[in-house]
Amino acid sequence: MLSRQFKTFPVCVYYFGQACKKKGSHHIYRTPWKGDPRINIQNHKGRAKAYQVKQVLLAIERIEVEHATEK
Repeated sequence: MLSRQFKTFPVCVYYFGQACKKKGSHHIYRTPWKGDPRINIQNHKGRAKAYQVKQVLLAIERIEVEHATEK
């Protein structure tokens, strides 16, 4: 399970690349899908918000599924 500690979010860099935008405590990552949806992670007292962690996990799962079907 992915920890909510913000320092553990290099997983976002692995799956989405470097943050395309950093504004204050927000780190915004691009996803590879049509419409260019974004992943937004907010550093709040050293932790990411729970709903943002869920969004990251769903996006990673989608990437993994799409990658598996391409093989």
